[in-house]
Amino acid sequence: MSLVTSKEMLLKAQEGGYAVGAFNVENMEMVKAVIAAAEELNAPVMLQTTPSTVKYGTLETYVGIVAAEAKKASVPVALHLDHGSSFDLAVRAIKEGYTSVMIDGSALSFEENIDVTKRVVAVAAPNNIPVEAELGKVGGKEDDLEADGDTNTDPAQAAEFVERTGVTSLAVAIGTAHGFYVGTPVLDKERLSEIRKVVDIPLVLHGASGLSDEDVMDCVKRGICKVNFATELRVAYTDAVKDLLKEKPETFDPKAFGKVGIPAVKELVKSRMKVCGCENKA
Repeated sequence: MSLVTSKEMLLKAQEGGYAVGAFNVENMEMVKAVIAAAEELNAPVMLQTTPSTVKYGTLETYVGIVAAEAKKASVPVALHLDHGSSFDLAVRAIKEGYTSVMIDGSALSFEENIDVTKRVVAVAAPNNIPVEAELGKVGGKEDDLEADGDTNTDPAQAAEFVERTGVTSLAVAIGTAHGFYVGTPVLDKERLSEIRKVVDIPLVLHGASGLSDEDVMDCVKRGICKVNFATELRVAYTDAVKDLLKEKPETFDPKAFGKVGIPAVKELVKSRMKVCGCENKA
């Protein structure tokens, strides 16, 4: 089927008590792997690109690749701009064919975050494109965004933010971090439950690579409807290529790298989809 927006799949997840897996992709092979996993599990899926990935490959290229693969799929596939770094980039993504966008104003003041989010929503809404925003700061590093520590989302601010911006989903900070964790993450799950009580739109968990299955499942039970996975997909792909080169150092055909990378990423994605509970939810 053609690319769909993320709005319906996230609302269904919210109603059904599961989460949609959202997976960052860097190349054609990772796109194929993620969609193949979704097909095998009959699961809705979101594919994501960050600003650095867009800079590497361009919006047009990723739209072309993902749209072509989605057309062959029988499950709903959405293409999402992850951590949109500016109003201009979010608008360009909408114009080029992304079916979901995030504007990340979490590094700004509360009022500035509201302002830039409202501006993106004003462009996206007439085009029926859902908008994700972030309130609070998720730790670790994502592209050029880096936080030394976590500033967790305030429930009262979250309720005000959603009401004033008209955003359709909200990424919350509860102690997760981008990248892999140095120590054992301590998540403020009670805060997540408090946010769920006062915010009625789908909630998003960033920084899930490296979290235990139990932590992810508990967050989904408490109201998370979308879970982002990025770093561990890159590692799975790269480790498969490294193993090939260790075994056959004479390999020079890039297709050989893809042939080992695709199944490695696909199996990882399948395992994460099962944790999210979105198997057979397409």
